[in-house]
Amino acid sequence: MSDVVIDKLKTALVVIDLQKGIVGRPTVPYTTDSVVANAAGLAAAFRGNAMPVFLVRVKPSPDWKDALRPKADTAWPAHTPPPDWAEIVPEMGPEPGDFVITKLQWGAFYGTGLDLQLRRRGMTTIVLCGIATEFGVESTARDAYEFGYEQVFAADAMTGVNAESHANAVERIFPRIGQVRRTEEILAALAG
Repeated sequence: MSDVVIDKLKTALVVIDLQKGIVGRPTVPYTTDSVVANAAGLAAAFRGNAMPVFLVRVKPSPDWKDALRPKADTAWPAHTPPPDWAEIVPEMGPEPGDFVITKLQWGAFYGTGLDLQLRRRGMTTIVLCGIATEFGVESTARDAYEFGYEQVFAADAMTGVNAESHANAVERIFPRIGQVRRTEEILAALAG
């Protein structure tokens, strides 16, 4: 595997769903604490290099009527989220200059300004991390691929709901559409 090269003028960090209502759930193979710590380290490095940080959260309307509810074999459990459910965890910010993107479904591109904001800033590459690997991260990654973005996946700054589906994304999907690296490798590239 070759070293990752990051063009600091054309690369943005995109962090998926590190919000209070999602970070509190059980995950595998990494704990949410380690994912948040690694993502926060990446965000600090991006900010320190004057590179854009996009913090994505999912936040349906208060009545949840704009949330997707397709007929499915495995339905999402019905629940009433606490008022702070969509708040980004404090370790992530947002800091001045960060961009907060609010979405209504898994992927961060559909129905949001993410693509527009990246393109207006000349971004051609994204470093992607967050929760859950097999839902929000993978959906965003597939769209980013189809939009033509180069991608670097911070494999230990993401975690999933299921070990098999997390592994499938990291080992089979992401290597076909980008570069899979550990946080320390990405931080080393940013320090160079």
